[in-house]
Amino acid sequence: MPRERRGEMARHSEMDRWLFVVTLALCLLGAVMIFSASAVTAQQLYGHSYVFVLRQVVWLMTGLAGMFGLMKLDYHRLREPAVVYTALCVVAVLLVGTFFLDKSHATHRWIKIGPINLQPSEMTKLVVILYLAWFLDMKRRAVTRMEFTKKDLVQTILPAVAPILVCVGLIVMQPDLGTSVDILLIMTAILFVAGLSWKWLAVGAAAALPVLIALIAFVSYRQARITSFLHPDSDPQGAGFQLVQSLIAVGSGGFNGVGLMEGKQKLFYLPEAHTDFIYAVICEELGFLGAVFVITLFAIYGWRGMRAAFNAPDRFGSMLALGVTAMVIFQSLINFAVVLGMMPTKGIPLPFVSYGGSSLLVMLLATGVLLNISQQAGTHSSSRA
Repeated sequence: MPRERRGEMARHSEMDRWLFVVTLALCLLGAVMIFSASAVTAQQLYGHSYVFVLRQVVWLMTGLAGMFGLMKLDYHRLREPAVVYTALCVVAVLLVGTFFLDKSHATHRWIKIGPINLQPSEMTKLVVILYLAWFLDMKRRAVTRMEFTKKDLVQTILPAVAPILVCVGLIVMQPDLGTSVDILLIMTAILFVAGLSWKWLAVGAAAALPVLIALIAFVSYRQARITSFLHPDSDPQGAGFQLVQSLIAVGSGGFNGVGLMEGKQKLFYLPEAHTDFIYAVICEELGFLGAVFVITLFAIYGWRGMRAAFNAPDRFGSMLALGVTAMVIFQSLINFAVVLGMMPTKGIPLPFVSYGGSSLLVMLLATGVLLNISQQAGTHSSSRA
């Protein structure tokens, strides 16, 4: 089918209302909970309770504008090599540029442009998905027919993963191990679904495991996180403080919660209450019902995202939709696990909900692409029927 005709059909098809409504619900819930979790802190720091929520709303409006724009843009235009390589070069330059700027929270993770803070590692996630979708579409026969040979390693595996590993290495140096692991998980999921042999995946895991162990064993604060994860009560006022306070917040919520704005742990007990640990505030104030409601929203997002991936008109759309869905679901699962004490503490925000402009913008842009794919998937299914 000609590209112009395909784009015209996408514009006339209906968007995935489930996916759209779930995305808006998560964003609105996030804005409400950010205000609840940050009002007292913002008042003390800036003399105004609405500072953090107003910043988030500005990013939300920007992200929604981008999401609507990408909903109308035929996703096949993203398949152009000029688009893919430009995106890779831009994020690489931004990641390198962070090391020439002043540190923030003892890390080189942000680029500050006036009042705007950009986190290039968040943008890297979407660019990695775009690159892999394009590469696997271009090499679809080579990937599915690969054998465990040196030729396949040089001609297919290395070109697929080398740019991603360079970006991951730069993110590790910031340092940001959590985001690096998140990107590697997304990459592995896409390669697995694309048909890569389990032997290559096993080799990759065997090579990555010693590096991961070394990055933890030789860095003192990461060792402390592992220790506090295994024995949070051994140092409740030190390394285990954040996890202990998170579990207190979760346990205090009960079935119905203590009520919106009525939580106590956010009042200078729970660090990063409006960012990485906002789910703990949700559990405390909205209780078990609110916690399950949030999980249900993400489950619906995953369902609709996988539906779009399976029904996509082509392999590029399928890999792109899969990558976006994996990014959102993996990140939400990691955040849930950290807040509930099932994983060591990591700086991974809850998609759409946690405070953070770069994360929210990337998630909304990615959702815009996913909605466009779902539109064309619906049109494709109708035409086949």
